[in-house]
Amino acid sequence: MFPVELSIVIPLLNEAESLPELTQWIARVLVARGLTYEVLLIDDGSTDDSWGVIEALATGDATLRGIRFNRNYGKSAALNVGFEAARGRVVCTMDADLQDSPEELPELYRMITEDRFDLVSGWKQKRFDPLSKTIPTKLFNGATRWISGIKLHDFNCGLKAYDQRVVKSIEVYGEMHRYIPVIAKWNGFRRIGEKVVQHQERKYGVTKFGLERFVYGFLDLASITFVSRFRRRPMHFFGTLGTLSFFFGMLLTLWLTGEKVWLAYHNLRARNVTDQPLFFLALVAVIVGVQLFLAGFLAEMVQLNGPRRNDYLVRETLN
Repeated sequence: MFPVELSIVIPLLNEAESLPELTQWIARVLVARGLTYEVLLIDDGSTDDSWGVIEALATGDATLRGIRFNRNYGKSAALNVGFEAARGRVVCTMDADLQDSPEELPELYRMITEDRFDLVSGWKQKRFDPLSKTIPTKLFNGATRWISGIKLHDFNCGLKAYDQRVVKSIEVYGEMHRYIPVIAKWNGFRRIGEKVVQHQERKYGVTKFGLERFVYGFLDLASITFVSRFRRRPMHFFGTLGTLSFFFGMLLTLWLTGEKVWLAYHNLRARNVTDQPLFFLALVAVIVGVQLFLAGFLAEMVQLNGPRRNDYLVRETLN
C-alpha cells in the first residue's frame, strides 16, 4: 500500500513569486478530486527567497515537502532526487513557473492507474513561446522521434506522469531529463502515452533556459543512444567498426599489391606502392581497425569487472 496516491515533483530555480499560487492551485484541484497527494519542491540552488517561501508554505501543511541543493546542479539532478524521495503510486512532474496547469494532474493520474500506461507525456500543442524557442524545439523533437522510435510530439514538456516502478528503476543525470521516455523505453517500460495539455503564459520571472540547451540536447541524445544500446556489449560497437576499417584497409592493400604484380608480369612500368596515396589510406584504415578492436576489448573488461554489470530489472517473481 502506498502512503499517498500521487506525488508531484517540482524542480525550481528562483521561483519565489509563483510558489504560493502554484501550491494553492494544486491543493484546490486534488482535494476536489479526493486524491491523497504530496508535493515535493526541489530547490535547485535558488538565489532568491524560494527556500524561505517553501519553509513558510510547509508550516502546518503535511502534503508539502522540500529539498534544497547547496548549489545549482540542474534539472536532471533535481528530478532524480525527487524521484528517490517520492512515495506515491503515481509520480507527476511539472515546472514551477505556472506554465504547466495542475488541472491536468487528475487525468494524468487516471491514465496511469486505469489505462495502465507506464508513462504519459504532456504535449503543449498550443505554445506561448517565441519562434526562437519553438523552431529549435520542433527540430529537437523530430530528431528524438527518429532516433528513439517513440512517437511523442513534445519530449521536453515538464508535465509528465509515471508509474512509480518507472521512476524507481531509472537514474537521471547530466541533462538527461529531456530523455526520460527514451531511458524508460530502453529499460522495458514501453507503454508510453501522450496527452495534450494546456500551456500557460509565464506570469512571474523569466525563463531559465537559453538556446544552448538544444545543442546540449542533441549531444545528450547521442550519448544516451550509445550508452543504452552498447553499455553491456561495447565490443559490438567498437568491434564492428574495427572489423569494417581493418578489412577496408586490407582490401586496399591487396588491390595495390595485385596491381603491382600484374604490371610487373606484363613488363609494364608501375609506381612504387608507397608512392600512391591509397597506400597511406590503407595503412591508416588497418591501424584504426586494430585500435578500435583494442578499445572494444578494454571496454568489455571494464564492463565485466564493473560493480553494476548485472543490474537487470526484475518485474515480478513467483515462489
